[in-house]
Amino acid sequence: MKNYFKKFFGHLRNIILHKFYVFIYCCKFGIPVQGIFHDLSKFSPTEFFESVKYYTGDSSPIDNCKKVNGYSRAWLHHRGRNKHHWEYWVDDFDKGMDYKLMPFKYNLEMICDFIAAGRVYNGKTFSIDNENEWWKANRDKKLMHFVNKALVDFVFAYFSLHKELPTKKRLKTIYEEWVSIQKWKNLGEYYGIILDLCAENSDKK
Repeated sequence: MKNYFKKFFGHLRNIILHKFYVFIYCCKFGIPVQGIFHDLSKFSPTEFFESVKYYTGDSSPIDNCKKVNGYSRAWLHHRGRNKHHWEYWVDDFDKGMDYKLMPFKYNLEMICDFIAAGRVYNGKTFSIDNENEWWKANRDKKLMHFVNKALVDFVFAYFSLHKELPTKKRLKTIYEEWVSIQKWKNLGEYYGIILDLCAENSDKK
């Protein structure tokens, strides 16, 4: 029983701490309301109690549950109720799967979610450089729309280079431009654009 309460309050602490960090980053992006309502479904019985059972403190209880059971009821519940997850926007499975474009505001919230999760699980060892390396190592596993993935690429590269987030105004302009283009001639050209945008650092001009 003592161990259960330790896991109960440990998981509760992680949820609150995660929501706090998400709120901070959402405020920086000018979407504080999304930060307030972020991940409220984690307090539902379906998500909360499974997560308590598989809580370790240094990794996602959803991932831990999947390792044991092959799936997570909490995750199936969570991804269908939170629009900041790219999985929410994947559809048409019977036609080979299609990645729908995630609206800009949820794209921003997803980025806040990624960074906040890194801070919670890595604690004092967290750094945006390490987070950027995590993203580069895992980006190809994220089957999201190309424009949404490109925006994450830019924000993480920019944040790692300048140690600050780009402004919402600038990101909105980039997002809208990329939606109109949707693809580049080759991957080298795409990464060249990302690096050029980062180097400009026009937010300080």
